[in-house]
Amino acid sequence: MRVLQAMAGARVGGAEAFYMRLVPALAAAGIPQAAVIRRHPERAKILEDAGVSVAQLSFGGPLDLLGRWSYRQAIRHARPDIVMTWMNRASGQCPRGSHVQIGRLGGFYDLKHYRNCAHLVGNTRGIVDYLVAQGWPADRAHQIGNFADTAPARPVDRASLDTPEGVPVLLGLGRLHTNKAFDVLIEAMVDVPDAHLWLAGEGPLRDLLHQHARDRGVASRIRFLGWREDVGGLLAAADVLVCPSRHEPLGNVVLEAWARGVPVVAAASQGPSELIEEGVNGLLVPVEDARALARAIRAVLDDPALARTLAAGGGASHRAEHSREAVVASYRALFEMALA
Repeated sequence: MRVLQAMAGARVGGAEAFYMRLVPALAAAGIPQAAVIRRHPERAKILEDAGVSVAQLSFGGPLDLLGRWSYRQAIRHARPDIVMTWMNRASGQCPRGSHVQIGRLGGFYDLKHYRNCAHLVGNTRGIVDYLVAQGWPADRAHQIGNFADTAPARPVDRASLDTPEGVPVLLGLGRLHTNKAFDVLIEAMVDVPDAHLWLAGEGPLRDLLHQHARDRGVASRIRFLGWREDVGGLLAAADVLVCPSRHEPLGNVVLEAWARGVPVVAAASQGPSELIEEGVNGLLVPVEDARALARAIRAVLDDPALARTLAAGGGASHRAEHSREAVVASYRALFEMALA
């Protein structure tokens, strides 16, 4: 069984980060693989070091005829039994062949890009339900979750981020985009006056979020960190992971926090609502409710026993349902079934 993993990813992003965890993990489990990615020398080096051959393509638009030809040639050269295509562009541009195409979706995407797929994988139950509601055959729609990075990490030095020792630290992770609702988290900071907030991410709302923090008088307690590769170190230094998203199909950041033993407070969007059992492995609040978000954060900060309970519950959930071993085994079973 030989698998080709194709992704026309962005420079940064949650799906891209998980691709870079899953492909080496499958290789380490003995599944021969090739990779096709948008040009990214650093990713290519990591994949090659994991024993995965890599083709770097342009993945341009409809007029990128050379890119499409190169995609076809990369598949022909790899001779895969399965091509797993991640998200729209790699899926829609994948040529037909003797391989079985499996589309992997981390969101509620337009299925016109997945017409040539034999099977679809959604990383949440909600995505799988969406696929079936759109007319995709239920026996060819599969749920396989993500796993988080669990490599040991040294806590980030608070002084390096101009954060005093002894103050509570809240952590937000993700693109600075309206879907992530960091404006709501900034608003909640008004009612958590002793806490500092680290926002790790980049995106189109950076300037607006800076201005919002100044307007609400909380800018002195917020650090905009940009895109960070040391998520494990940030989590190791944080007291609470906050996921305020308006729209969140899965919630990779919840899994990251669970894996690191950090209590989670989240807005009840699609993914976090599916993952979190209230009071057991996290706290949920209504979407776009800054006051409720602040109350939940305050509850965790003021009650160490609650914080320990949520952290322990999150760790147990991650080990039971989202461990690396469980996810790799599920993909192996899917590949074997698809070829049977």
